[in-house]
Amino acid sequence: MHFGSFTAFKLLSARGPGIKIKISSAGEVETDLRSEFTAQGINQTLHRVYLQVKCKVNILTPFDNIEKEITNQVLLVENVIVGNIPSTYYNLEGLEQRDSIELVE
Repeated sequence: MHFGSFTAFKLLSARGPGIKIKISSAGEVETDLRSEFTAQGINQTLHRVYLQVKCKVNILTPFDNIEKEITNQVLLVENVIVGNIPSTYYNLEGLEQRDSIELVE
């Protein structure tokens, strides 16, 4: 790091004599497996497994302590589950209960 970086002026950030600085980082990581099922037609289901990673990082410098939280989700597995093909299919969306009884009779 250069001495000009301590002045907070961008013009001087890479100027001046070099100064050695030791930076340490500390933090913790939390992971969580997530599973998701999505209908993909009459007889198919899409299954996805995600790994959610949350990192809390502390950057320790001689002048400041910076805390950041980073969250990311990574897709691990994606699979299409195929079921049996139904012999009949009824779309009853929008029908009320009394209408569905008449449909069966």
